[in-house]
Amino acid sequence: MNNLEFAIKMQGRTMDFAVAAVKFFVKLPKTDEARVAGRQLLRAGTSVGANYRAVCRSKSDADFISKMGTVVEEADESAFWLDLLEKSGVCTRAAVQPLRKEAEELLRIFSTSLATAKQNAGR
Repeated sequence: MNNLEFAIKMQGRTMDFAVAAVKFFVKLPKTDEARVAGRQLLRAGTSVGANYRAVCRSKSDADFISKMGTVVEEADESAFWLDLLEKSGVCTRAAVQPLRKEAEELLRIFSTSLATAKQNAGR
């Protein structure tokens, strides 16, 4: 898979993640604690895809590294809010598991990409 094919695949995958975050948020209980953590998840989860699109339009190695760093942060934050929703008892483990699994996979992929970009920029 070349870089363009990878970028297209990841744009689709991050869009799917954003849609799943929106659908997850809609199903949350209508309580204050669910709304607060849910909105944070909604913001972070949708931001992964939006910021990845920006990565694909980066103008330099430094721009790519900076924007990819934001994607990594948002994916990690998404996983945090999902963990909080589960551990606080707002959601069950089964409810958060599919979205958490994807957040963690995206985090691993983008963290590896960021590390590679940093290594290549140092050459």
